[in-house]
Amino acid sequence: MNSRGWQFGKRAFDLFVVLLGLVVVAPVLIAIALLVKATSQGPVFYRGVRTGRHGKSFRIWKFRSMVADGEQRGGTTTGKNDPRITRVGSFLRKYKLDELPQLFNVLAGEMSFVGPRPEVPEYTEAYTSEEQRILSVRPGITDWSSIEFNDLQQHVGEDDPDRVFREQILSLKNELRLKYVDEQSWGIDLAILAKTATVLAKKPFKRDRAA
Repeated sequence: MNSRGWQFGKRAFDLFVVLLGLVVVAPVLIAIALLVKATSQGPVFYRGVRTGRHGKSFRIWKFRSMVADGEQRGGTTTGKNDPRITRVGSFLRKYKLDELPQLFNVLAGEMSFVGPRPEVPEYTEAYTSEEQRILSVRPGITDWSSIEFNDLQQHVGEDDPDRVFREQILSLKNELRLKYVDEQSWGIDLAILAKTATVLAKKPFKRDRAA
C-alpha cells in the first residue's frame, strides 16, 4: 500500500473506532470527570500544548491528574512520588485512564490510536534533522516508546525528573518513535495495540497512596 493509501485507511480506521469507542466509554468518561471534579479543585481536563504532525501545535486532552497549579510548581516531567499528583490522579495515571479524553484528539484528526507519542514544544524544537522525521506522521495515543516507558515516573526518579528525562530517556524514546515511523503498517499497529493492552492488564489493581 502506498503512503497516501495507508494514511487514508488508517484515518478511516481511527474514525470508525473512535466513534464506536466514544459511545461505549461515555459513561466511564462522565464518571471519571465527576470524580476528578469532586476530589480536587480545578478544571476536569488538562489541555497542554503538544507538537503534532508537520510540527503543528495542538492541545492534548487529558483528565487532570495534578493539582490545579501543578505546572507552576514544577517541570513538565512528573517524577516518582511527585507531590503534585492527586490521589485520584495517581490511579488514573497508573491505568492510563487519564489518556481516555484523547479520543477527542483522534476524532479531530490531531492524533491517531497508534503513532509516536507527542512531545512538548520545548523538546521538539531541539530535535535533530533525523528526529524531525517523527513529526512526519500523526502522533498517537500509544506506540513502542509508551510501552517501553509505561511507568515513566519510575524511570526518571525523584531528584530531578526533567534532567533525567532530557538526558537519559528522551533520546531512547525518540529511537522507538523513529522505529515506528520506519516500520508502520497494519501489522505493527495491531501488535502495538495488543502489547499495550497486555501491559495494562498486568498492572496490579490496588489502592494508590495519597499524594
